Amino acid sequence: MRLYSAPVDIGRDVRCDSSMQTHRPARFLVAVTAAIVATGCGWKEVKVAPTTSSAAAAGVRVIDHTVNDIKGNPVALSSYRGKAVLIVNVASQCGLTPQYEGLQRLYAAYKDKGLEVLGFPCNDFMGQEPGTNAEIETFCSTKFAVTFPLFDKVRAKGDKSPLYKTLTEEVDPALRGEIKWNFTKFLVDRQGRVVARFEPKVEPMDPAVVSQVEAVLAHK
Repeated sequence: MRLYSAPVDIGRDVRCDSSMQTHRPARFLVAVTAAIVATGCGWKEVKVAPTTSSAAAAGVRVIDHTVNDIKGNPVALSSYRGKAVLIVNVASQCGLTPQYEGLQRLYAAYKDKGLEVLGFPCNDFMGQEPGTNAEIETFCSTKFAVTFPLFDKVRAKGDKSPLYKTLTEEVDPALRGEIKWNFTKFLVDRQGRVVARFEPKVEPMDPAVVSQVEAVLAHK
């Protein structure tokens, strides 16, 4: 059953934590909940790029970017060539913030095999990452014992940062599309190609994520 005759990007308008209840009447919440169940909302979707030459050509562009780390130092993403990389837009005040724990677990389990997790703070979704870089770094290290690299804030929608313009508009067509919320995850293979996309509610230790990471790591 579908409640809409055309696809609706509910993720743009529905906050992913329960605090929304203070802003909308119960009738609205019931309708939206039903819509999410009926359409899937895409928040737990897993997308994998086909293994074609066009996909490879598109994906390589991601590691051509240079970004600033959380202390303001420039980092060429090409320095991660030869590794599996999971790129995630993160936030400290989101209902999904506990995913930091899963990201750290994934990183700890596979870093010695060649995985890097790159966290990009983003304040685009309901202002859920308002802190300074120093505050974000302290929060991540003290609350979740994060040891994977963190970077300067990005814009993931609207006037996008160059990296996120590539991730949402210039990779393989199977993986394109606007970021729905915090904790959208992009997997990059050892050659710098974006090969999979995991929407916000796909947990970092979900078997779908783990299997794709292991598949990338299996190819030298």
